[in-house]
Amino acid sequence: MPPPRKRGKGLRHRLAELRGPETQAKALDARALAALAANPGCRRRAILDGAGVDKAALAGALGSPSVFGQSQFAFVRGNAFEAKVKADGGTELLRLAHEKLDRGAEPPAGARVPDLTAQGPEGRTARTELALREAAGEPDAWTLLDHPMLALDVAGSPAFLEPDAVVVHPDGSWTVVEIKSFPMLDGAADPAKVGAAARQAAVYVLALERVAERLDPPPRVRHRVLLVCPKDFSNLPTASAVDVRKQRAVTARQLARLTRIEEIADTLPEGVCFSPELPAEQLEQAVESVPATYAPECLSACELAFHCRDRSRAAGAVTSLGRPVRAELGGLTTVGDVLAAARGEAGDPDDPAVAALRRAAALRAEALASAAEGTREVAPCR
Repeated sequence: MPPPRKRGKGLRHRLAELRGPETQAKALDARALAALAANPGCRRRAILDGAGVDKAALAGALGSPSVFGQSQFAFVRGNAFEAKVKADGGTELLRLAHEKLDRGAEPPAGARVPDLTAQGPEGRTARTELALREAAGEPDAWTLLDHPMLALDVAGSPAFLEPDAVVVHPDGSWTVVEIKSFPMLDGAADPAKVGAAARQAAVYVLALERVAERLDPPPRVRHRVLLVCPKDFSNLPTASAVDVRKQRAVTARQLARLTRIEEIADTLPEGVCFSPELPAEQLEQAVESVPATYAPECLSACELAFHCRDRSRAAGAVTSLGRPVRAELGGLTTVGDVLAAARGEAGDPDDPAVAALRRAAALRAEALASAAEGTREVAPCR
């Protein structure tokens, strides 16, 4: 096995080596950070995202191109719905924020909508912070920030994040707004899509908290975000308040792990590189040098999911069956181990997972025997 990477180089230099010296780093966004939080045990995704590797290009070079992403039709429909929600200075959006989150406040009339235009992401981030500071200094009024720019430190580098909107309430507190084009039917939306939106909003909440910490006194960042979606099968907006405290805590823990990606980088072989320009065989060896934690949920969140699924199935890993199954099987990590334990050929009989498998195998054999016996006793129809 190749020797581990030598220590002593700066983290940024090592990450640049990993993605290739001529390759531009792919910026992390809230969707990528939310996906990291959804699968915190995947060292492969952590190092690839930390190094700024373009995972879609990498998947294509490995022969497992990704179909992950939003369709052009959905993108256009989403933009049209967002424009409708924010029309007339965000009147409807602020009405929904008042109705769902702050009924005790004065209704939003004549809310401020500051101009956040600036040069580059750094300039927009500074302009957003200035607007939030000014709003905090003028209480008793509603303020709507349309597409503000926030920065969050990730692995020692700033990740620039752009929520759909941030609302400043009359009491000075801040709320993240997520606008999605999937419908709310009878007041409820698809739980999987709501969960994904909540994880993404939690990233914005964390970034807002970093801004609030720099103000004196620090404003309160609300942990209930406003999720705005079309109502039923119409294009009329409706909203729901979503508590993201759990998602925020998970994301914060994962980002803390991501800032220690130096530990992962130090375990990699010297000279390893994930540039899609490399020969396929060399690139596959580089990718396989970092362990992955595949689960079926990765198919909707990671560009490398098809590659990792193929390797997981080839290895007979039980993770390809889903996290709940993996959790129930304890120390049995492959399908072969599971079948051997069920047949009584391997495994500790005192292990609850092994005992349950053997009991299930016995019940299955008994049911099949009873069914076969019943078939023999039934007279053929004439």
